[in-house]
Amino acid sequence: MDDETVGIGLVLTSAIGFGTLGIFGVIAAEEGLSIPTVLALRFSLAAVVVWAVLWLRGRFRVLTGRTLAIALALGGIGYATQSGLYFLGLEFMTAGMVAIVLYTYPAFVVCIVAITNPDRVTRVVMLALGLSIGGVALITGADPAGVDPRGVAVVLGAALAYSLYIVVSQRALTAVDAEILTAFVLPAAAVTFVGFGIGTNTLALPGSASGWGVALAIAIFATVVPVLTFFAGIARIGASRASIISTAEPGVTVALGALVLGEPVTIVTIVGGTLVVAGVILIQRENA
Repeated sequence: MDDETVGIGLVLTSAIGFGTLGIFGVIAAEEGLSIPTVLALRFSLAAVVVWAVLWLRGRFRVLTGRTLAIALALGGIGYATQSGLYFLGLEFMTAGMVAIVLYTYPAFVVCIVAITNPDRVTRVVMLALGLSIGGVALITGADPAGVDPRGVAVVLGAALAYSLYIVVSQRALTAVDAEILTAFVLPAAAVTFVGFGIGTNTLALPGSASGWGVALAIAIFATVVPVLTFFAGIARIGASRASIISTAEPGVTVALGALVLGEPVTIVTIVGGTLVVAGVILIQRENA
């Protein structure tokens, strides 16, 4: 099997893994796990596994100085905010809808770039931006099953936080490998949720085997596996193609939501989601 085929398979594996996050998030809530508990366990367990994998590969190195400070801020503030809002959105909308709305983050990246570097915003990028915004507006305006305006606002906040995370991390990646940066982002996010959970008295270890099972699934299958396979896929097919292939993620969540959780899927959901994904693909192709 050639490198290109392997790379595509790795990125699709990553998209499937990330696509399960919302499904496991809903199950975790049904198990009575609080958001701080779920995310503290997610990032703590994931950090241990990622550090171990990098150490065994001989690729681990300790960050210092300004790079370390940026990595900790990215995890403790940026990624923690995005993840917290994502899981909060699951309390208002279906997992499929949350995944679709979150995927507007490239549009936010475009808006940030437009402010800092207007010359990079082309007609194609503006068309892509319109498609993404139009998709979310269609879903929200038509008010199909599974949509709550409060949830849309919360998840759009998650998309904005993620776009800021991406913009800052891209600058940090000029000085450090993406896998190493991730290795320090994860524990920083874990510390944020441990502190938040203690401060709000909402942190508690799972009290059942099923609770621990879903926490482990979120850490391994929805975090570690997709992170590592995405990086491995990029090494074989490049970041631009990997980003385009990864747009399968919201489709995976919508499908799993319907199959596993019995979530409704309407024509409006499909059309709106398609518009959002089409916008993302246009943005990625234009950037390439």
